[in-house]
Amino acid sequence: MAIPRRRGVIGHRGQFFEDEITTLDGMFITSRARTWLDCSRKMDIDEITVVADHLLRIPRPEFDGRQAPYCTMDDLEEMLDRHWGTPGIRKARLALEQACVGADSAPETRLRLALSRAGLPTAEVNVPTELRPGVVRQPDLAYREWRVAVEYEGSGHSDAEQIVRDIAREEDFSRAGWILVRISKRHMSTGATTAVAKVRRALEQRGWSPK
Repeated sequence: MAIPRRRGVIGHRGQFFEDEITTLDGMFITSRARTWLDCSRKMDIDEITVVADHLLRIPRPEFDGRQAPYCTMDDLEEMLDRHWGTPGIRKARLALEQACVGADSAPETRLRLALSRAGLPTAEVNVPTELRPGVVRQPDLAYREWRVAVEYEGSGHSDAEQIVRDIAREEDFSRAGWILVRISKRHMSTGATTAVAKVRRALEQRGWSPK
């Protein structure tokens, strides 16, 4: 088959297994797992990790309208094993090593990676946490041993109703003896140094210290 040649289109040749091709509105497209692998040619490792976290994310049926994640770890590992010599494969492997199930958004993934890279302890990701009988919260990141929770707050948190919910959430953590660290976009600039410092201070307040 000839490589497509037209304005705005760059054609490539590749090896595709049958289950790596699907259709959308009558068009042939690559599967999500194969597209993730192909993105590794151009993306850096953290960007590929963001995509992997999205594919691995456990959906919330009430919001997503689906029950299963787009891919499992096994799906992505199999894709790497199939195409071991393809360009970008090393970056994709490194990305999968730092991917996890649970992140709800790209900023959450970037925050998790920044905290880990700074030597902070590994946090639980979006795990329901009982603060007291009948009160369960699901922070973006939780350090249960030190009772520190971290929430990334996007632009939607400026909504009036959301502000009320955020205040109630913070009060729940405070009553249970937790520190809630709230992170926004401005804390993520310059390599997330401000975000890391905020979380580090909270952990140190609770007795954590680097080994």
